[in-house]
Amino acid sequence: MHELAVTESVLDIALRHAGQANASRVTDIYLVIGRFSSIVDDSVQFYWDMIAENTICQHATLHFKRVPGRMKCLECEKEFEVQQSLDPCPYCGSFHLNIIGGEEFYVESIIVEK
Repeated sequence: MHELAVTESVLDIALRHAGQANASRVTDIYLVIGRFSSIVDDSVQFYWDMIAENTICQHATLHFKRVPGRMKCLECEKEFEVQQSLDPCPYCGSFHLNIIGGEEFYVESIIVEK
């Protein structure tokens, strides 16, 4: 259900920036979603279709760009891209890891028509 709240935030951002640009219509919105975020693309799209109705964002295409997860091993200090969620460090086998990338969710860009 949190997808509704984040989708509302995306709509607010798009409307605010489109207003600042004196746009007549928003055509595309590019979203970046990290592997470790719990955002589900289909849910965002579902809510988008409902809440963007009757706004200048209606019919805007949402583009989802998934960013891989990145970890840093606290034992050997190496960084690596996560292949499976519960994998140990591929260098030393340790499970003492910190997430250093893949939790993001943000609007990368908005395309508008004037």
